[in-house]
Amino acid sequence: MSPAGSTEAVSVRVPGKINLQLAVGPERDDGYHELSTVFHAVSVYDRVTVQPAERWSVHVTGPYAHRVPTDDSNLAVVAARTLARRRPRGTKVDPVRIDIDKRIPVAGGMAGGSADAAATLVACRELWALDHVENGLLEEIAAGLGSDVPFMLHGGTAIGSGRGERITPILARGELHWVLWAGEGLGLSTPEVYAECDRLREVARTPVPDPAPSGELLTALRRMDADAVGAVLRNDLQDAAVSLRPVLAEVLDAGLDLGARAGVVSGSGPTVAFLVGSQAEAIDLSVGLAANGPMGDIVRAVGPVPGAQLVQHVRPTQPPPPPTRPGPLGPVTG
Repeated sequence: MSPAGSTEAVSVRVPGKINLQLAVGPERDDGYHELSTVFHAVSVYDRVTVQPAERWSVHVTGPYAHRVPTDDSNLAVVAARTLARRRPRGTKVDPVRIDIDKRIPVAGGMAGGSADAAATLVACRELWALDHVENGLLEEIAAGLGSDVPFMLHGGTAIGSGRGERITPILARGELHWVLWAGEGLGLSTPEVYAECDRLREVARTPVPDPAPSGELLTALRRMDADAVGAVLRNDLQDAAVSLRPVLAEVLDAGLDLGARAGVVSGSGPTVAFLVGSQAEAIDLSVGLAANGPMGDIVRAVGPVPGAQLVQHVRPTQPPPPPTRPGPLGPVTG
């Protein structure tokens, strides 16, 4: 383990996710909804670097940096401090500086905050040489941080159950090609979308069965058949997201009119994921959306990809700059 003041740092790359299925069941006693979801990690990445420091801090760069908190509410900081508190007794750890290169859309339904938390857990375990911290403990900590964090440790394609934190990997061969649309300033809070889903169901008196994974989707994923997968994409939160942000209906219509095999709002939105059959189709759709669709960031991606992965140990040539906008982060306790 490196002492405080060392130039040693650890970098981890972590992808975003989309939901190929999101079946929302009844509300539970704890306020969450019972879920059955199929997570799919895609090649849109954040990079998280941690290094020893005199105090806890987080610093964010990249196109979405202005939308990420840099105080102690940042989930990456919460992840680092939680691992520090729950480390094996007798193990010494130092505070860390966390640098996030933010490329995953914020509040877009792609689990960007959860991805950064998962990457921070992996990076801090490496930096602090906590090799004896078993994956089970890391996953337990991840589940306590948020419903999507455990999946971001694994990546690939997986079923999520409970509130999404119980992960069962899916055996899938091949890859799928996606075009992702993210509208600037359209961020949706997850609680807001779930509340709207409940409201729409109450108005329509829609029965709410217990959620279960789609057998048709699991069969299609075994072959990675784009048309078969596209035919069974499902998100029970999509109507709620469209109700709150009507422009999403225009985006979905535009993508389908331009040749996408299928389109779906990812998670609680507002990112829209369009499924295409090849890289060439992805390029054509990207160009078409940029020219004819509602204004937004457009990114081509493939999936599935692995979850949080160590990139390398790095040694900066200069000392890190002093913290900017530090939050009220205290010393390690426990």
